[in-house]
Amino acid sequence: MTYKLTLIAFLLTIFSAFLPTTAAAHEPNHSYLYMRIYGEAIGGRVEVTGADINRFLGFDIDEELKEEDLPKYLPKLQEYIKSKVSFSADGKQYGIQFTEPEILGLNETVDFLRCHFDLIGVDVMPKKLDVDYNVFIDESEMHRGILVIEYNWKAGVVNNQAMISHAFGRNNTKTDLVLADNGVWKGFWALVKLGMWHIWIGLDHILFIVALILPAVVRRRKDEEGMAIAKVPDDSYSKEWSPVAQFKPAFFYILKIVTFFTIAHSITLALAALDIVSLPSRIVETIIAISIALAALHNITPIFKAKEWVIAFLFGLFHGFGFASVLGEKGLSGDFLTLSLLGFNVGVEIGQVLIICAIFPILFLLRSFKIYPKILLFGSIILIFISLYWSIERGFDIDLPLGAWLGLG
Repeated sequence: MTYKLTLIAFLLTIFSAFLPTTAAAHEPNHSYLYMRIYGEAIGGRVEVTGADINRFLGFDIDEELKEEDLPKYLPKLQEYIKSKVSFSADGKQYGIQFTEPEILGLNETVDFLRCHFDLIGVDVMPKKLDVDYNVFIDESEMHRGILVIEYNWKAGVVNNQAMISHAFGRNNTKTDLVLADNGVWKGFWALVKLGMWHIWIGLDHILFIVALILPAVVRRRKDEEGMAIAKVPDDSYSKEWSPVAQFKPAFFYILKIVTFFTIAHSITLALAALDIVSLPSRIVETIIAISIALAALHNITPIFKAKEWVIAFLFGLFHGFGFASVLGEKGLSGDFLTLSLLGFNVGVEIGQVLIICAIFPILFLLRSFKIYPKILLFGSIILIFISLYWSIERGFDIDLPLGAWLGLG
C-alpha cells in the first residue's frame, strides 16, 4: 500500500509541475539585435514582438502591430531599450540615437517592431565592440536575445541574416565583437548553444522524448525481437513486462531511436528554412502535441511492434517544422544558412542526449522494482492527458480552464 501512495504522490508531483507551464511550451521567446558596421559608423536595430511588448512592458496593444498605435508605447519601449542595451569600446561608452521605426510582418501570427538606431560618439572605428544586451532577459529566464551582424564590409559580411554571432541569456548578457573578424565558427557555436537551449525549454519536445525513454529499460515478454531480459520470478514483476538485463544495449537502443528523431526533424527544418515546404503553425503545433499521446499510447498498446524508431521518425518530421520557428519564422536565410542549420541540429542532438543521460540511468535503476510497470503505465497516461490538453488548446486556439477544474484558480 505504501508504494502505491508513493507512486500516486510521485505522479501528482510531475503532473502539477507540468500544468503551469503548458501555455509556455514550445515558445522561442526571442528578441533580436542586428548590427551594421560601416567605415566610420555603427548602427543597428532591436526587434521585438507585440506579444513581448504587452507581456513585459504592461501594454495592451494589438499584437498585429499598427503604425497608429506607435505613439502609445514607442517612447517607453525606446527608453527601456536604452536602459537594457549598451555599447562601449576602449572604456568609452557610446550613446544610442533612435531613428525611424519599422513594423515587420512575417506571417499572420508574428509581427516584429524594428527599433532602428545609430551609435553616437564613434569617432574612430574600434577594433572591438563590447555589447551588453538585456532586453526582456531580467523579466523572463526563458528569454533569449539573438545577435546578428547584418553588415560589416571589412569582415566580408554583406546583407547577412543567417549567421548568428551570439545568443544572450540570463547569465550571458555580454559579448565582445571583433569587428575585423567574421566569426563563422563563433556563429556556428552560437547556433549549437541555441539548439541545446531550445530543446531544453521546449516542454513538448522533452515530453515526446520521455515517452520514448520510459519503455527503453523494459521489454514485453511476448516481444521476441526484444533484447535480453533479466531473470526475475514471475510473481515479482509484471506479467507483461520484464526488465532489460544490461545497461549498454538498452542505452544505445534509445540513442538510436532519438537519432531517427533528429534525422527527421533535420529534414523538415531545412525544408522550412529554405521555404520549400511550409505548414500552418497551428497544425504543426497540434500534431506535435498529438505525437506525445501516440508515443505514450504505444507504451500501453503497441502501435509498431519493436519499431519505436518509426514513431520517432514520423513525428520527428513535424517537430522539425516546430523547430523552424526559431530559424524559419524569423526569416533567417543567406550564405550561412547551411552552417546555421548544422549548428542548430547539432545543438538539438546534444541537448537530447544530455536529457537521456540524465533520465535513463534513473529509470534503469528503477526497472527491476515491481512498481516500474505501474510508473510506465500511469506515466504514459499522464503524458496522454497533457498531450490531449495541448491538442485541444492549439487545435481550437482556446485556453482551457483546467486550473479552475482542479481548484487551482
